Amino acid sequence: MSFKCGIVGLPNVGKSTLFNALTNSNKAQAANFPFCTIDPNVGIVAVPDNRVENLAKISKSKKIINTTISFVDIAGLVKGASKGEGLGNKFLSHIREVDAIIHMIRCFDSDDIQNVNLTVDPIRDLEIIETEMMLADLESIQKRLEKNNKKNVDEEQLKILEIALDCINNNKDISILNSKFDKKKLNQSGLLSIKPKIFVCNVDEQSVHEGNNYTKNFMTKYGIENTLIVSADIENQINELDNNEKKNYMDMIGLKETGLDLLIQKGYKILELDTFFTSGPEETRAWTIQKNCTAPKAAGEIHTDFEKGFIRAETISYDDFIANEGWLNSKTNGKMRLEGKDYIVKDGDVLNFRFNT
Repeated sequence: MSFKCGIVGLPNVGKSTLFNALTNSNKAQAANFPFCTIDPNVGIVAVPDNRVENLAKISKSKKIINTTISFVDIAGLVKGASKGEGLGNKFLSHIREVDAIIHMIRCFDSDDIQNVNLTVDPIRDLEIIETEMMLADLESIQKRLEKNNKKNVDEEQLKILEIALDCINNNKDISILNSKFDKKKLNQSGLLSIKPKIFVCNVDEQSVHEGNNYTKNFMTKYGIENTLIVSADIENQINELDNNEKKNYMDMIGLKETGLDLLIQKGYKILELDTFFTSGPEETRAWTIQKNCTAPKAAGEIHTDFEKGFIRAETISYDDFIANEGWLNSKTNGKMRLEGKDYIVKDGDVLNFRFNT
């Protein structure tokens, strides 16, 4: 599985600049006027993971395949988007399709870059976006709970919608749904307000290490757990360099990780994802799975036949595979296990599936 993150925010906060840097492309316009991104731009990016290269060296693999993440640059919205203002309706339909939302928030001053509001205020800007998503959810819920439509909604979805409606109408925390219902069922509800969120504070180059007053105020209100400080301009500069130049430049400005690395780490955490590997002479490949995924479900990521005919999984931890230099020595040294259908795959497992055809 691959996961899809939508980059959203008010016009001219740096969404398209960040998108171009993350996806190593110039797909998205990055012009200085509202709505320069009319339709969403989609970029598929290989997830950096040194473990894939290390496994491939030991297995002498001909091919390396990383798992991927999709970034979607979604057109900027304005106050009133839920009522169709700006590109509101288009924006809201596009955002329903993503697994997680990256809120791009302006945390810099600039006379050169037009701002849709008179002042820079990250908290106000986020509240505008969150309010529009909540109003869109309210309209969607009310339509689905009308008598004529109610019969088309199953019982569990009905409960989700009723609790969500109560939360929105009475200013309660809608995230309580996450502790009451299965994630798959919540995704099926199509509600925007409960999608996992990452807050990206876009700062000027001078503020990339320690932030500024804007980021401090924002993090005081929203916390640091799902908040990143990134300079889209720096990410764009890094994007234009080759690998050696990139490392030298990052060392020079004191950056240990790129914005892409930081976003992927946050994305995996909030979406509760793990990675397992397959490795042999033909190829070494990384696969993304949901945490607490059983071995048959993991096998199904490779092919549905693997899941249907699952017998067992030959399993070696990444560390044991590296320490014992591959399958043969790991097996000889008792580090390979045969796991059945109830086994919960762990992050870093190297797997070989046995199955009936």
